[in-house]
Amino acid sequence: MYQHRDWHGAFLDYPVSKVVCVGNNYAKHIKEMSSAASTEPLVFIKPETALCDILQPVAIPKDFGVVHHEVELAVLIGSPLKQANEQRVSEAIAGYGVALDLTLRELQSKFIKHGQPWDKAKGFDGSCPVSGFISASEFGDAQQAELKLVVNGEVRQEGNTCDMLTPILPLIAYMSRFFTLRAGDIIITGTPHGVGPIAAGDALEIFLNGKAITTRVI
Repeated sequence: MYQHRDWHGAFLDYPVSKVVCVGNNYAKHIKEMSSAASTEPLVFIKPETALCDILQPVAIPKDFGVVHHEVELAVLIGSPLKQANEQRVSEAIAGYGVALDLTLRELQSKFIKHGQPWDKAKGFDGSCPVSGFISASEFGDAQQAELKLVVNGEVRQEGNTCDMLTPILPLIAYMSRFFTLRAGDIIITGTPHGVGPIAAGDALEIFLNGKAITTRVI
């Protein structure tokens, strides 16, 4: 069962709850997906059961078509937020980590074509592997964070959070207008371009500001 940890593996005393996500938050990713930019952030939720430890083997479904990787900055909420301003959001952030927003791309494409919600394509069990968290006080400027994903030695995704269309603080403030965010909730903040398929047997290296995590796909 997933539990929040710090970057070094120690348990954090926060409950595990929902993951609030944003799509289309990097211009080059919007272009590669042939999507249209939204006038407001495109927000969706993954349930608690989507969370798993990124250091464990990443288990992907085998009967629902292609699974794509999307590497993202993850934000751990440390105190409740509702109708919050950016200052309040800043005070409520407990830490930062890195996550994979795993996506059943064929299912998602079918749902989009028919105007249906994405829940099954984005929120399936184990669809949000996440690292431990570095405390906000030690992390530095989260709006200048470097993300990279390497699959079998090949760089697939590389980007910087400075390129977000909606930056972290206004993004979380926007989310809090609709969903009360509680201590232990995780926000994932969108993916840079370069998304693509992963398969059982793949070796993954995930980097956050040069700090590396290695895992594999089963």
